[in-house]
Formats: sequence, C-alpha cells, structure tokens
Amino acid sequence: MAMGGDTPEPVRPVLREVSGPSVASVAQAKSAPTDPYAARERHHNEGHGRRLTAAFEALEAFPVLAESRNRVLRLFEDGEPSTSDVVAAIEADVALAVTVLRLANQVEGRTRGRVESAVKGVEVLSLRTVQAIANRARTFDFFERTAVWQGIPERFRLHAVATQRAADRLAREVGYEWRDRLMVTALLHDIGKLVLVHAYPGYPRQIHGEARTPEERIQRERRELGVDHALVGGVLARRWGLPKSIASVIERHHADECDGEAALVRLADMLAHYVLGGAVSPSELLAVARIVGVTPADLRTVMYELPLPVAGGRPRQIDPCPMSSREIDVLRRLARGMVYKQIASELGLSTSTVRTHLHNVYGKLGAMDRAQAVLIATERGWI
Repeated sequence: MAMGGDTPEPVRPVLREVSGPSVASVAQAKSAPTDPYAARERHHNEGHGRRLTAAFEALEAFPVLAESRNRVLRLFEDGEPSTSDVVAAIEADVALAVTVLRLANQVEGRTRGRVESAVKGVEVLSLRTVQAIANRARTFDFFERTAVWQGIPERFRLHAVATQRAADRLAREVGYEWRDRLMVTALLHDIGKLVLVHAYPGYPRQIHGEARTPEERIQRERRELGVDHALVGGVLARRWGLPKSIASVIERHHADECDGEAALVRLADMLAHYVLGGAVSPSELLAVARIVGVTPADLRTVMYELPLPVAGGRPRQIDPCPMSSREIDVLRRLARGMVYKQIASELGLSTSTVRTHLHNVYGKLGAMDRAQAVLIATERGWI
C-alpha cells in the first residue's frame, strides 16, 4: 500500500490523546505554564492525535469492493441462500465483515458486544439484513479508481485474504477451536495500516524505508512513529465496538511475547507475505511456529500447499444441522464404508434401527441414496 508524499516527522506515542486523557497528560498540562518544553511536546502529540482521529473518521467510509457486493446480492437472486455462502462472501471482504460485526454488536440483548464472527453476525442480524447492507454499501471498483482510495482497498484485501487463508490452514493443522473468530481476526489484523496511510502521507514506503521483513517494518514504525499498525488497529477495533477478543488479537499480533490466537495470526501474516512473494525471516517463522505447536516438518508442508488450490481438511459447520446426534453417528460410519451390520454392532443398535436412522437422514437432507447423503453432509461440515 505504498503512497507518495513527504516523510512525516518522528512522533511519540499518542494513543492516549485518541482514547482520552491519562493521569500523566493531565499532570503535564498543569505544568505547562512553567515548562516550555513540555508545552511544545504536548502540542506536538496533540497534532498527531488529531491526525489519527481524522484517519479513524475517514475509515467510516472505507468501501466494499464492487465484486464483493455483487456476489452477496447474486446469492439472493434465486430466493433464500445458504448461511454458509453468505458467511463466505462476508469473510472475503474487509468492509463487509466490519459492517456486519459492528451492527451485530450493537443489537440489544445477551449478544451485544460479544459477536466475534461473521457466522454469529449473520445469525444476529438475519440474511435479509445482510442483503440490505450490501445494497446500501459504498463500493470501490479497481477499474474505476477514485482520488480518495486509489488502489488501497484491493491491495489491502489481497494480503488480508491471504493471511486469512493461511490462518485457516494453520487452524486445521493444530486443531484450533475458535476457527470462526480466527477468520475475522486474520482478515482484520492489519486495519491499523489503513489508519496510518490516512494519517501520514509517507506511510508505508518512506516510513519502512529499506526494511524488508514484517519484523523489520514493525520496528521502523515504532522508531519513526512511536506506535505500530497493530497497536493502532487495536484502538480502531475498540472504537468500532468489536469484542475485546478481536481487538486484543489485532493489537498483539506483532507483540514480542504474543501467544494463542495472536501468534497464529502472526504466523499466518508471515506466510501470506511468503506466498505473495515478500521477504520473511526463516528463524522468525520457525520461532512463531513453535509457539503455536507447528513442527518444522508440518510448517514445510503448509508452506508448500498454501499457493495450491484448497484440498482436504474439515469444512466448517455453518448451516444448522437438521440431523440428530445419533443420525450423525450412523452417517459418519456409513461414510467410512461400513455396512448396516457393522454400524449396528459398533453403536449397539439393531440393523433395523440403523436402517430407520438412515431413512430419516435421507429425508432431512433431500438425498436419494447414501452416496448423496454423505456428499451433502460432508460439504456442509456436518460429518
């Protein structure tokens, strides 16, 4: 997301100016009349605080990609679409994901401020609300650029989606439980960069200079700006009313001692740079992989497979499953190639009961035979 312009002057941390005055800043203000240096320093920080605040406000108009909007609307052309298809369309666009999460977290009730995923967001808002969001969305088209956004939304999405895909692959590798939330935190991990692009005309090219790897660039940001995009992104997520669980991962994914989901996102971020032809540090890759429990051999496999079409792995269960737990047990064994007698023996049932369960499964899934039932249930992540 290189942008031209003058190199901004170095700044000190100013997030307290954005989020509210601290005890230290109040004390500093009281000493201003007798301390000219303190007065200059406070004026300096307030100026940069205004820059960041203006950038936060500018991002209220961050556009949905025109193709993303069109894909959502096409899903509704033939009636009610599947939840999984709508969720996939939302998770592929930064602005759509943010809008759905912000609105869902404002809905009164027990989920207010706790919606961590597009899956839950669609459940809270309804499919028709998502359709209305897409209809009203501001859009950006790569072939019809505006002076305000130029190519930023498209370039930003490329890395965001590459990171999301890498994070999902890692989640399957380590059996990570919170996969739906990870799809959001990975997609939004770099939203702080959008703030810095608006706040400082020299960002990122002139700020990063000759830095090549993500670690080198984050150090340059801290040295030149006094903050980094991860910290700014965490502030933005909180301003948007996103849950702490999301804001914290965004904020910590470049922290020296990151762990858990933040470490997964950090590793995915490095893998995305690798896949898109960027420079990464082999030692940093291995170090973060160790934190999340990925062995060097498994990391090599992931790095090899990421540029290839997605294959294998367990689908995410998004659409509500119409089958009972016992029906799922029977269908899973049928998918393994077991016959009625084997299934009955393993589950402690009679063969006639197994046959009845499968008859019910076919009816619930609209399947003509066992092969179609297994295919439908597998594609939707139910078995």
